[in-house]
Amino acid sequence: MITAIVLIKTSVDRIPEIAESIASLDSVSEVFSVTGTYDLIAMVRVRQHEDLAEMIPGRISKIPGVEATDTHVAFRTYSQHDLEAAFAIGLDS
Repeated sequence: MITAIVLIKTSVDRIPEIAESIASLDSVSEVFSVTGTYDLIAMVRVRQHEDLAEMIPGRISKIPGVEATDTHVAFRTYSQHDLEAAFAIGLDS
């Protein structure tokens, strides 16, 4: 699974509607409304790199109100949740 972090600039008067539209897309797992240079951050998970081309410029960027995107592809994923689950293997609670 390939994870991309997509930083999104939007029309500020439509952030909630745009976030909901992005969150409704199949490969989008979360959308965060954030402070700073960007308005939204979307987590996109796909099976192949080619799917990123379909998802980000092909779908996210075409949502009305999306002004720009900046995509970062993750090399590895580190998660506290995953570490806790690994250490809990074989333990009865």
